[in-house]
Amino acid sequence: MTNTSVRPRGAPLRRAATVAAVGLSAVVLTAGPASAHGKWFADHADGGDWGFFFSPLPLAVTVAVVVVTVLWRLVARRLPRPELAVLAPLGRLAPYIPRLLGIHLGVSLLAYSVTGGFLTPSLPLDEVPGGDFAGLVQGAVGIWLITGIRLRIPALGVVLLGPPALLAAGPVALLETADTLAVALFLVILAPSDATFGRVRPSPERLRWALFFLRVFVGVALITLAFSEKFTNPELARNLLEAYPELNVFELVGIPVGVETFIVIAGGIELLFGLLVLSGALPQVAVLVAMVPFNLTLFIFGTTEVIGHLPVYGVFLALLVYGSHRETAAAVPWLPSLEDLRGGWERLRGGRVPGTAAERPAPARTVEHPSD
Repeated sequence: MTNTSVRPRGAPLRRAATVAAVGLSAVVLTAGPASAHGKWFADHADGGDWGFFFSPLPLAVTVAVVVVTVLWRLVARRLPRPELAVLAPLGRLAPYIPRLLGIHLGVSLLAYSVTGGFLTPSLPLDEVPGGDFAGLVQGAVGIWLITGIRLRIPALGVVLLGPPALLAAGPVALLETADTLAVALFLVILAPSDATFGRVRPSPERLRWALFFLRVFVGVALITLAFSEKFTNPELARNLLEAYPELNVFELVGIPVGVETFIVIAGGIELLFGLLVLSGALPQVAVLVAMVPFNLTLFIFGTTEVIGHLPVYGVFLALLVYGSHRETAAAVPWLPSLEDLRGGWERLRGGRVPGTAAERPAPARTVEHPSD
């Protein structure tokens, strides 16, 4: 609903300045390449070193990150949606996001099978039940997702079969790979249609639930990685820095930062990204800022990093596009109420995906997204 209240003439300038300040501050704070996954490139080390996390600096950084996240959401309430009007044309891609996410997920699964990984570069096929057969199935599912035909079926297969296989490698492996499962669950709730390029116009309720689960699972993955590879596993982070000292960008520009301090900073940045994704606030600014460290490491790690981050790139694209359209921007930061959760649970018990009750069959032409 459009707000027709009269605003002071200086309000747009103040809002633009606020957005610019938030974005600039976030870029400065996240200049370090925190997105590198240590288990993909360094010798593994046993985690669970909670003594490191409960030392003063990690605790202080964690508290600061939580405060920043709360302030981020409070500031978002005072800004228009979308917050960056210049990116509004990106909203025209909204009808095609499910199809694009299917391609992202399909390519990554196929690449994992070729390179000998299962749902992540750090989990070899010989460590999951089925081994090579699991890799064959994974590759077949990836090809199916790329075709764009009836994607709810292969996506549901990933959601149902992926977690049991990952649990064989431990619960942490499951949580670290939640970003891949997030894309699959999104496609279960909001699959592409049979129209040209899979374009679809979902009901507001279905879109809200799809984006909610997408944010939750990706946020869980990023938060888990902050702890499993940094805050409670500093030895792994040290191994990564020894193998790739160029990751410490502070040292490269002449700012002396110790190894442990850098590990804490990197973990804090990854934790911040996870909490911002969970929040869903200011999605345009959040995604643009997050892409800085996620792309910096591509120059160091190359193809493996690209393949491993494909699901995350797809998620960032979804949040950016839906957050850039005036009709869908409000769905990005949506959080369900207790009543919403009860209603969703009742639908699941009845065998229906949350959001379906609000939708009715419509002619093929209605899958087109409203024009801007």
